[in-house]
Amino acid sequence: MRRLFITSLFSICLAHLCFAGDDYPKRIVSLGSALTEELYILGAEDRLVGVTIYCERPPRAKEKEKVGNVVKVDLEKILSLKPDLVLATSLTDSRSKEKLKNLNIKVAEFTYAKNFSQICNDFLRLGRLVGNEKEAKGIVLKAKKRVEFIRDKVKDLPKHKVFVQIGAKPLHTVTKDSFINDFIEFAGGINVARVSRSGLYSREEVLKNNPDVIIIATMGIVGQNEKRSWQKLTTMEAVKNDRIYIVDAYKICSPTPVSFVEALEEITNLLHPDLDRR
Repeated sequence: MRRLFITSLFSICLAHLCFAGDDYPKRIVSLGSALTEELYILGAEDRLVGVTIYCERPPRAKEKEKVGNVVKVDLEKILSLKPDLVLATSLTDSRSKEKLKNLNIKVAEFTYAKNFSQICNDFLRLGRLVGNEKEAKGIVLKAKKRVEFIRDKVKDLPKHKVFVQIGAKPLHTVTKDSFINDFIEFAGGINVARVSRSGLYSREEVLKNNPDVIIIATMGIVGQNEKRSWQKLTTMEAVKNDRIYIVDAYKICSPTPVSFVEALEEITNLLHPDLDRR
């Protein structure tokens, strides 16, 4: 019995020493949809053991254990998964984050990105955290080159006034403090709400600014209903020229460096539909 005890103790100590020499997490819980998608992009999905109910990209992420939503998480469920790293966002309940830290679980928090540069920097940080920094650097470099190519392509084209709607009741848009503003400006457009104090807006203000293009970030019935509402304002350029578009909210509201480029290409084509024929 004594020999068995000593052997077991030695095995535990050896396992602890091996882990101590490896700073990279082996069991990760992600509380942000973009963070989850980025782990797949980095090739670290095998270490991902828990996600939120909103982590749906790539589709394989739906198969992971669910630990709550964007704000409220199930601490017991998270603890049962024995994570050595929890990736949280600024939306994650602060009390839950503190409880996890008090239980000696490493929590890395990622704030809302204000621009493309921060998206890239956060992605590089994630790469370092999980031990895939080299892969992260390559992906970011490729994304930045593509973004610069697009910006150079549209720099001499006419700049259209754009209004982006990301909420309906109340009407909500984006200011200069959102990475979505980068979509507009990188695509060669002008964000009519750029200098607004907040994202809260009114239809009267939109009508006054008279945008050439309206982009609605939503899906399904909600998007179609909003489009019909805008079409009633027949004096607006966007309505007169039938330039009201609905785009996938997930794509432009939770971007990775990769999906940022994809969304930028889509928005650029909406603003400049004849670009590829030039």
